[in-house]
Amino acid sequence: MHQSGRRRRVWQIVGVATAVIVAGLLAHPAVSAALAARPSGTASTFQPAAAISFPAAPPSPISPSPYATSPAATPRSATTVAASPAQQGAAAAPTGAPLAGRIKPGVAHTGVATFYQGAQNSGACLFDRSPDHFTAAMNEKDFEGSKACGAYVQVRGSNGATITVRITNLCPYPCRVGQLDLDPEAYKLLAPPQTGETPITWKLVSPAISGGIAIRYKSGSSQWWCGIQVINHRNPVARLEVRTAGRWKALPRSSYNYFLSANGAGCGADLRVTDIYGQALVVRGLPVKANVTQPTNQQFAKH
Repeated sequence: MHQSGRRRRVWQIVGVATAVIVAGLLAHPAVSAALAARPSGTASTFQPAAAISFPAAPPSPISPSPYATSPAATPRSATTVAASPAQQGAAAAPTGAPLAGRIKPGVAHTGVATFYQGAQNSGACLFDRSPDHFTAAMNEKDFEGSKACGAYVQVRGSNGATITVRITNLCPYPCRVGQLDLDPEAYKLLAPPQTGETPITWKLVSPAISGGIAIRYKSGSSQWWCGIQVINHRNPVARLEVRTAGRWKALPRSSYNYFLSANGAGCGADLRVTDIYGQALVVRGLPVKANVTQPTNQQFAKH
């Protein structure tokens, strides 16, 4: 009985194994057919990492610099600029140049005019006392941290009269955008003083002026630190650079209208002054004479 049971168990195992093999042989064609019918796009594939490639990103568009001399020009750092149009004898950049701030050539502004006593004094731009009454303080927004210093603007009053004034000071709050605070004598040409305020329109102009630009080093300037100011410029100044280590280095502009060299780089070296039209004037090395106005024979072109 024991041996009969063992034989029966062996045959059961053999039968089960045979059934599994037969089932596998019968199922294989169905599996193959199902795989063959599966869309190729859904099949999982493996690709070695070395064989994977990605499309190259398109190169970033680079606008040609108005200061570049040729495609082979030396690469520039953030603080150096290639030769300017003025040095090449080329015309200045077109009107509306990107060097302009809020006060752009050809753009009319609207606002009001007021007046204040002491408009002939140096003001926030730290210029010398004005020899005439055609000066104005500009609202904080349009003043733009001293970028407007020295700009000439033509002002038209509601009475139709026009005057040209030079920006020498900042008119802080409550002065509004577009507002000009004039010398009282200049205001009288636009409206009676008793009005106190009158509507105006104004725009940047490039008037005829006498003499060239002048350079002044701030009091306390030396070979170790210096502040440099540009005076008597026909057009607003956009940039001042000093030559140091054989390259041009742009200096940051302070809110009191001096370009500062914190570590003394370029103090007493050649200067390059650029207006908002892109025209540059190169001034050969001037000695560091603190608080002394040093005239030049160069002036920006009229626009």
